[in-house]
Amino acid sequence: MAKPELDQPVADFEAPATGDQTIRLSDFRGRNPVVIYFYPKDNTPGCTTEGQDFRDLHDQFQALDAVILGVSRDGLKAHENFRAKHDFPFHLISDKDETVCSLFDVIKLKKLYGKEYMGIDRSTFLIDKEGRLRREWRGVKVKGHAEEVLEAVREL
Repeated sequence: MAKPELDQPVADFEAPATGDQTIRLSDFRGRNPVVIYFYPKDNTPGCTTEGQDFRDLHDQFQALDAVILGVSRDGLKAHENFRAKHDFPFHLISDKDETVCSLFDVIKLKKLYGKEYMGIDRSTFLIDKEGRLRREWRGVKVKGHAEEVLEAVREL
């Protein structure tokens, strides 16, 4: 499956999420812009800060009818705990089989303490109400990122 291209429709997907939800991208088509942010692991410092930043701006995203979805390879139990601990008002998608990660091409070779492994490259995608990819951020640095994404939603 080819990764989404700017201004082109994003392929539909279906994935399990917190709150006993099954998220389908097509459910938002015609109704909501969607912010999908991919992060490496629940309860790690950068991922926690990123989630908190989106949480803190959630009311502003909601005022623009935007839906926020976080995605990592963690299981639903870990996601439920992470979401509850930090009071995230948005759902987290469990992508253990990497279907959604593969669709967005966010699995990359990474290095930690000299060891190489395949992991999620922190990335965010903004999809408009018609289901077209409008912006993408890859190799995200957390500081100021949620604000930049909010500004992009305002510009839609």
